[in-house]
Amino acid sequence: QVQLVESGGGLVQAGDSLRLSCAASGRSFGFMAWFRQAPGKEREFVSAISWGGTIYYADSVKGRFTIFRDNANNMVYLQMKSLKPEDTAIYYCAADPQSSPRSSRYKTWGQGTQVTVSS
Repeated sequence: QVQLVESGGGLVQAGDSLRLSCAASGRSFGFMAWFRQAPGKEREFVSAISWGGTIYYADSVKGRFTIFRDNANNMVYLQMKSLKPEDTAIYYCAADPQSSPRSSRYKTWGQGTQVTVSS
């Protein structure tokens, strides 16, 4: 069974750091990504990483977030620093893109983990 499970979300203050983890099971994936969805807003791309380490970031997180993966253990991480209240959202792990890695057209999604940043 193909499955993605996120963890690491929580409530933090502005300026704090947080690391999200995504455990993949059932198969290995080429591209894996993080998306987020804030209340009342559409799901948006955050970052993506290929098996070989090609990385993409949304402009809004560039320089503050770092994506990396552990291929041996089928894990992908999102290290977030200098968090802002506008980073508050449910963060989703995704794998197996059906088009551009920045597009939300991924075949497999996790259940999401809440990140709340207070001011």
